[in-house]
Amino acid sequence: MSNRTFTMIKPDAFGNGHSGAILDRIIKSGFKIVALKLTVLTEEKAGEFYAIHKERPFFGELVEFMSSGPIIAAILEKENAVENFRKLIGATDPAKAEAGTIRKDFAEDVGRNAVHGSDSDANAIIEGSFFFSSLEQFQ
Repeated sequence: MSNRTFTMIKPDAFGNGHSGAILDRIIKSGFKIVALKLTVLTEEKAGEFYAIHKERPFFGELVEFMSSGPIIAAILEKENAVENFRKLIGATDPAKAEAGTIRKDFAEDVGRNAVHGSDSDANAIIEGSFFFSSLEQFQ
């Protein structure tokens, strides 16, 4: 169990002006932001980040969406970070997410679901390192 996780505020939530409210909810839930960056993914970089899904039918649509506008990438710290953050964001499908979760409140649908959250401690390290060098992460 790790005390860090990775998240992205996706282009839909950024474009709809929800970034501040989402970051506020993350902080108020006890997470400390240890790295933060506003950026735009190229299609190549989005494809690299989501390479695990390359053989899935939605891969092309996912890459296109994730490179369609700005994202905010962040590394978060809190005890049991991955599990606690997954509870905070809710189910991938906002229609199935619990009331009060980020996806229930800010997502449009399963494909435009406002935020990404690492699904394991190992992936949190890989994903955080994809966006941030060690110099960009507070210790």
